[in-house]
Amino acid sequence: MYQAVVFFDLDGTLMRDDKTVAPSSVAAIKQLKANQVLPVIATGRNVFEVADIMRQTGIDSIVSANGSYVQYKGKFLAAHEMDKGLLADITHYANQHQDALAYYNNAGFALSHRDALTVANYRGLHQYARVQPDFYRRQHINFLLTFDPISAEKYQWRYYGQLTFVRNNPRALDTMIWGVSKATGIHDILVNAGLTGIPTYAFGDAANDLEMFQMVDKPVAMGNGLASVKHLAAYITADNMHDGIKKGLAHFDLI
Repeated sequence: MYQAVVFFDLDGTLMRDDKTVAPSSVAAIKQLKANQVLPVIATGRNVFEVADIMRQTGIDSIVSANGSYVQYKGKFLAAHEMDKGLLADITHYANQHQDALAYYNNAGFALSHRDALTVANYRGLHQYARVQPDFYRRQHINFLLTFDPISAEKYQWRYYGQLTFVRNNPRALDTMIWGVSKATGIHDILVNAGLTGIPTYAFGDAANDLEMFQMVDKPVAMGNGLASVKHLAAYITADNMHDGIKKGLAHFDLI
């Protein structure tokens, strides 16, 4: 029986600014496991994007794609897939506005078309982005990136009650089934893996961590986190460049 469950956001939290994990964090996660505490990654990224991080840290449970795909101990647990008709509709709508879409599942992704925003986005991620406009017709899709640098309003208005949009970066919006967030994925893993009633903690820094913070017993904000994230925190630890993970876990006597 686990003594606690700890959820870790990646960008700006478990990962440093250069997208590596601090040795102190790797050692802390190893100690967590020795103390019968389950570490879980909770990220806006998809499983295929973080395989190296999972291997490096030894974490094999993940709430990915902002809660839309969940694995427990390396095995599929839950997914919130998008309807093909809805995907066709948003593809048509995005094309009308000359916006690109990226269609994702746990194994890969493809673009509706390539433009300056997608080139900049995937260059920064060091990822190759193939163009395959019909990818969504042949694959299960649980997550989109909607490339709109101005505002989410036109999408939020049109797809209210169907899709949730969260600003990922200045170029794109994380897009999930309506109501899906990291909190949804946390609920999936706690209920389906039989972990309810166990103390829960979460480390985060950004807007897509807010629902997660409201879901757990003890939310921990990184020193580099947004003010809105810190406002919900039970504890504010050091930033992601100065052993914030290790210090936060030690504060709660988890290591």
